[in-house]
Amino acid sequence: MTESLEPRCEIVLDDVQVTLLGTAHVSRISVEQVERLIQSGDYDAVAVELCRSRFNALMDPRSLAQTDLFSVIRQNRVYMVAASLALSAYQQRLADQFGIEPGAEQRMALRLARERDLPVLLIDREIGITLKRISANLGWWQRATLFSGLLAAMVTSNEVSEDEVERLKEGDVLETTFAEFATDRKDLYVPLIEERDRYMAAKLRREVARLGVKRVLAVVGVGHLKGIADKLGQNREDAVDIIAELERIPAPGRWPRILAWTVLALILGGFAWGFAMNPDLGWDLVLNWMLITGGLSALGTLMAAGHPLTILSAFLAAPLTTLNPAIGAGMVTGAVELYLRKPNVGDFGRLRADVTSWTGWWRNRVARILVVFALSNLGAAIGTYVAGFQMVERIVQSGS
Repeated sequence: MTESLEPRCEIVLDDVQVTLLGTAHVSRISVEQVERLIQSGDYDAVAVELCRSRFNALMDPRSLAQTDLFSVIRQNRVYMVAASLALSAYQQRLADQFGIEPGAEQRMALRLARERDLPVLLIDREIGITLKRISANLGWWQRATLFSGLLAAMVTSNEVSEDEVERLKEGDVLETTFAEFATDRKDLYVPLIEERDRYMAAKLRREVARLGVKRVLAVVGVGHLKGIADKLGQNREDAVDIIAELERIPAPGRWPRILAWTVLALILGGFAWGFAMNPDLGWDLVLNWMLITGGLSALGTLMAAGHPLTILSAFLAAPLTTLNPAIGAGMVTGAVELYLRKPNVGDFGRLRADVTSWTGWWRNRVARILVVFALSNLGAAIGTYVAGFQMVERIVQSGS
């Protein structure tokens, strides 16, 4: 029978029987086995390897259209959204290549649970939290390399390699997506796999106790099967404490903030020095700062095909935002672009397909807002250092 092809593990939690079914996210056999087990009527609850946001996207693709882009821009979550789109683009490549949508076994579990009126337990950690903990676990250079690799992967036309397919058969789309681009998988293993094993085991224990169910089928990637089973077998740590610990967002590192404020202090000190030496020199330094930071930010916005008024806003905002480490030029340009070119329902509906090509990023209004945000920020950042070096050069020349 094909049932033996997918690994299963039976665990007893107090008086609750938990069946862990290890599935492969690109396997039709997994879909068939999920259907067979739930249809057997042996279970009174179904758990799936999904968080709330992924569940909403799976059950209602239109939920993406309800995204509050103003909040995304204001809370500086643009890069997290872009990373999530990278995952979606990778999954779209899988769907196109294999003719089966990754997570089809989860869709089957959710549909049958709803038909049989069984409670559904969402046991995975929110993807946004996982991405932030991944970011905190990497150095700034590794983080930049990983993010650029993810962006490049979104627009590749290459088929998924045999090695990637084998990793997918081991069960984790998130791990495979990031492992394709990361140079050091050890830094990714803890937040991607180990922490999620602990989290899903704790969440399963908490939800089982809350609902009072007796027979639970948990559909998880086979790569998580052993880890979750081991954590359930230990059953020593308090589930609520584990969940709280693993949902905590790590505090940002001190050095990036120290560097940002140090650069600001040096720039302001340069202005003050210039005015002290000669008021005309001081005003020249200010004008030079405005032209370089504003000009390069505007150039980035132009490259992103921003609205003409968005380009103007980049030119006006960058000289000020570069003097405030808490605000980026992209927060201004992204908001202006969103106001001037509001995305429609069609833009949200086509978003996942559009971001698989370079032209789609500029064609889709939602994606273009993200590009405007990123490139205007990049231009302003480059402008800060170019103008800063020129400031030092002018002061040295004037003092000699």
